[in-house]
Amino acid sequence: MTEDGTGLVRGVAGVNYQPIYKSVIFRPGDPLTKTVEVPIILGVPQADFIVRFVEAPWGGKMGTDRAHVQCDFQKEATPAQTAGREARTFTPSGTLQWRMSRETLKWSDAGHDKAWSTKLPNGRSQPGNQETGIYLDGWVYRDAGIEAPLRYTDEGLVMHSQKLKQPLEWDGVAYDYGAVVLSGHNTKPVQIGYGQYEFTAQMPDRRGSWPAFWLISTAGWPPEIDIYEGFGFESWWDFDRYTANTLHGGANITRTFQQGIFMNTDEVYGIGGFTKGFHSFAVDIQPDYITWFIDGKETYQAVNPFAGFRWYPIMNVAVKTSGDYADGSGDMIVKDIKIYSD
Repeated sequence: MTEDGTGLVRGVAGVNYQPIYKSVIFRPGDPLTKTVEVPIILGVPQADFIVRFVEAPWGGKMGTDRAHVQCDFQKEATPAQTAGREARTFTPSGTLQWRMSRETLKWSDAGHDKAWSTKLPNGRSQPGNQETGIYLDGWVYRDAGIEAPLRYTDEGLVMHSQKLKQPLEWDGVAYDYGAVVLSGHNTKPVQIGYGQYEFTAQMPDRRGSWPAFWLISTAGWPPEIDIYEGFGFESWWDFDRYTANTLHGGANITRTFQQGIFMNTDEVYGIGGFTKGFHSFAVDIQPDYITWFIDGKETYQAVNPFAGFRWYPIMNVAVKTSGDYADGSGDMIVKDIKIYSD
């Protein structure tokens, strides 16, 4: 983006230069220099303004984040440097190992080879994340007056989060909200090493909901790969335009690094409307790179720091709020999941 200058002859947006706010994409393997065009309106000699990076992916080495530019309409513009590889299109390289259907997607309390678990490996709560929802199972809590947390419809699997009529207790803590999760930690057919996960869903838009599709190592957390995450507990989060992709590294229940990106995919790629219809979110895990896709288009790529690990998937709608939890929809509707193993 551009900012007005700070020098003796201060360049002003709309007077000396046309302000810009745009994304610059550097993909692994691209040249380290790219051109940003800023039109000069009134080239007052030595009028200065600033071009700066607002942010870079977590873990990215941004280096110098700003440059001071002097207006001069008489000079030729720097030759544009736009070289770089094209975005990849999602194409599974592996063999289809598992696909969601009414017949294949079953669930139970603990989970097994033919059913996902309705709780996380560590139980039905995540107090370490300050979550305020308990992960429900319609059978386990059948006498608690809850609304069905999981149901199959013609649209797909509805993962329903809710405010409870009466609090439920887990590990000595009372919870006022119902969250929902399906975890593949005991479901070997959905676990892979290298390969691809493709997840098609419509997202909730309720403030305080926290939907995600993520992968955990079968050897324990961390590492973790977040394919999609929606931070609805943040007031600034826009479910229709924002996505988050994150890698969490470490060992023995201790995270030692985190890298990834919050992205306005509508602004950068023209991909949005995640609460209005179904969109696919995919990840390709290879020994060299991990690559993320939305609706088949590459949106992010990172060097794979987790070579040799095996993964299981989790899909959930967590709850992190103390409010009414009544606006919009707290449901994530999952239409399809495909898992390919290389």
